[in-house]
Amino acid sequence: MDAIKVRGGNLLRGEVVISGAKNSALKLMVATLLTDEKLTLKRMPDLADTRFLSGLLTHLGATVERDAASMGLHTERLASAEAPYDLVRKMRASFNVLGPLLARNGEARVSLPGGCAIGARPVDLHLKALEALGATIELADGYVEAKAKKGLIGAQIVFPFVSVGATEHAMLAAVLAKGDTVLENAAREPEIQDIADCLNAMGARVSGAGSSTITIQGVDRLHGAEHAVVPDRIETGTYALAVATAGGDVLLRDAVWKHNTALWDRMSAAGATLSQEIEGVRVKASGERLTATDMETRPYPGFPTDEQAQFMAAMCVADGRSVIRETIFENRFMHAPELMRMGAKIDLRGNEAIVTGVSELRGAPVMATDLRASVSLVIAGLVAAGETTIGRVYHLDRGFENLEAKLAGCGADIERVKE
Repeated sequence: MDAIKVRGGNLLRGEVVISGAKNSALKLMVATLLTDEKLTLKRMPDLADTRFLSGLLTHLGATVERDAASMGLHTERLASAEAPYDLVRKMRASFNVLGPLLARNGEARVSLPGGCAIGARPVDLHLKALEALGATIELADGYVEAKAKKGLIGAQIVFPFVSVGATEHAMLAAVLAKGDTVLENAAREPEIQDIADCLNAMGARVSGAGSSTITIQGVDRLHGAEHAVVPDRIETGTYALAVATAGGDVLLRDAVWKHNTALWDRMSAAGATLSQEIEGVRVKASGERLTATDMETRPYPGFPTDEQAQFMAAMCVADGRSVIRETIFENRFMHAPELMRMGAKIDLRGNEAIVTGVSELRGAPVMATDLRASVSLVIAGLVAAGETTIGRVYHLDRGFENLEAKLAGCGADIERVKE
């Protein structure tokens, strides 16, 4: 099994090219099930999750071709309308094949999902949205069995709370429904807009994406298209926090400034310098301790839950005490005990973490518990005295492309090793 070794103390200088967004790319791949023509996705990240989903789509009948910069997907005909447990259990996003299969085929059988251990994350809202579109849903033996023999029908769907996954799933299903669908209290993330842009390039009629009300005029069929995946705002934020914590001067090439304004606000308050440039976003930090700054996760455009662990790592060596409040997912402080193994002072109180910054962390063997937690340990290792060994980095490989090479290219002392 792979591990990552980091030896702290180096400033980061240079540039990092930001990859396509994982949280968008996976849903864009699923869109191949909506058409019998070829879909080409540019700026596709090469991740464990994209490779895993490729396997599931191949099982369903897609032909998947990959090169360094793009992915071509072509599902001329469906080979199966069943997504079995072994091909769904490892990754929650696999569940999103349900809506497109149902929209195109009139029925589907999909295993209930697995994925990161960061709370219950039920799929109730996904299923209720499909039922509102006219599907009949039954749960049996760990599978969702859905039918809409006469096709899906447009509907007004009001989400009781903001859900990125349910918004995306409803969009993917409703584009082939008869009539209009209106999604109220929809998620507003940039990845939602990106998915809508791709669907529209395929012939869909989606408007309002990026706002809390999305309208979808159903069409009879979609065609092939070419689409570039939006740059990954979570990867952007991760490297920005790495530079702010370790110190240095790094250009985050292709980063989109407006997608991370909540993070820029907190980082500026902590003492980092950020600037928008033609090529992307530049992050500068002196290498002196940051100033402790409070933070609370919120749905977009608030502070992203997927950047909470990385922000906590930065606050572990900040001057003063910060309060980090997690409002999106329960059980998402699993990285805190691992950071404490490195000397961090963190007091967990329900959905709050009270972080008292220390002048120095110490390298130690630690273990990744989920995708974002894993990279918080890398950030901590960049400033820790001595060597940090991070185990179970298969979590990290799910969402970060060439992380060691990107950091090493900026001067970090980091390598992948076999445990």
